[in-house]
Amino acid sequence: MEDSGTIRAIDGVIRARRSVRAFLKRSVPTALVREILEVAARAPSGVNTQPWKVHVLTGPALKGLSDAIVAAFDRPDPGDPHVAEFTSYPDQWLSPYQERRRKLGWDLYGLLGIAKGDATRMHAQIRRNYEFFDAPVGLIFVIDRVMAKGSMLDYGMFMQNVMLAAKARGLDTCPQAAFATYHRVITRQLGIPPEQVVVCGMSLGYADGDAVENTLKTHRETVDSFAVFHGG
Repeated sequence: MEDSGTIRAIDGVIRARRSVRAFLKRSVPTALVREILEVAARAPSGVNTQPWKVHVLTGPALKGLSDAIVAAFDRPDPGDPHVAEFTSYPDQWLSPYQERRRKLGWDLYGLLGIAKGDATRMHAQIRRNYEFFDAPVGLIFVIDRVMAKGSMLDYGMFMQNVMLAAKARGLDTCPQAAFATYHRVITRQLGIPPEQVVVCGMSLGYADGDAVENTLKTHRETVDSFAVFHGG
């Protein structure tokens, strides 16, 4: 028999999850992070491969990685650019994806009062990614190079579990593909072996309720706009 209370609770966590871009400096117990990862590891994966590997950063380790990436971001070397090892987004944006992407940028920058063409403030806001938005916990996700595209689907389900398990415990997150661009800095800083690839990063902590950027609410399309029902 369906448990309406459980359904409401699960639906509530899913609907409440969002990308938070400003965190309190309040620490998160390591035991709580371990609990979240343990729950998340129940994610399905093809033939139970469980391809996820996670580096959990706090304190000096978190600051050290952040400082190293920010330094590379602020002082790029044109002769040795930082480029992700795989593409997260298309080379050419088409409708409706282009419009959705632009709206997110306009809405976020609008809340922050960043005008179009304000390169200095745009740069500072992008840099916030590499500061983990001041979150007390940073996660770096890596995968073995031998794994194929299907394992990335498995990885996505694992990461969604991380975010939902965190939300259910009063924490918030922000998944960040931006970290993959600085994989060379990350692998050097964390001692990641060459047979592994940096997938992305994630900020984890308690949301700053006073930060205007955390009022951003992204639009979702209706079911009828993306689903086709067959069979009558």
